[in-house]
Amino acid sequence: MTKIGADHAAVKTAAAPLPDPALAGVYDEVERYYTGKVLAHGATPLGADWTCQPTQELRFIQLLKLCDFSQAFSLNDVGCGYGALAGFLARRHRNAKVDYLGMDLSQAMIEQARLRQAANIRTRFVAGTSIPRVADYSVASGIFNVKLTQHADRWQLFVEKTLSEINQTSRLGFAVNFLAPQPENFQSITELYRTPAEVWVQYCELQFNTRVELVRGYGMNEFTLLVTR
Repeated sequence: MTKIGADHAAVKTAAAPLPDPALAGVYDEVERYYTGKVLAHGATPLGADWTCQPTQELRFIQLLKLCDFSQAFSLNDVGCGYGALAGFLARRHRNAKVDYLGMDLSQAMIEQARLRQAANIRTRFVAGTSIPRVADYSVASGIFNVKLTQHADRWQLFVEKTLSEINQTSRLGFAVNFLAPQPENFQSITELYRTPAEVWVQYCELQFNTRVELVRGYGMNEFTLLVTR
């Protein structure tokens, strides 16, 4: 494990992947969407397109089942928004030694995160499309849910590329969540991405040679994947 107190050189810097031209439009549209949300609603769940804090934090609980809090570790929060997970960690795991790095496409989100977590010396935030370091664990909450106007094939490519980068920059494992398909009598919103769990369970197992634990049944029509070496 990476020890807190040792300098950040203990955590390897990740080689930045080459930008994929096919995804430039995806990044641009997602960045504009979430920047608009945080400018309209501020550093609140609505500002990150969540309905409320309890469900936002219920997702954090599922994702953090990945981590071993009995010892120090480093954590990448991919799509960190305004830093809600960093605040949740400080409240719920106040004695844990977590070297936290949050990253987001939206500079406006990162500015809010830095303001909210200014007193937390174990947190850092960066804006960009790539993950700048290798950490023990990575988590990503909700980053695949809102595909906006993107075609399904392009959004799937975005999910694959993002999962691949998260896997490459996670030494012990990573956790992500997805929206599950709606029941037949519900009409799905076309801007949302919903998927059967088995699609991405099998993808992570076969592409990354990992073990995947599927977590569901926590009161929302979605699921969380805990992916470990």
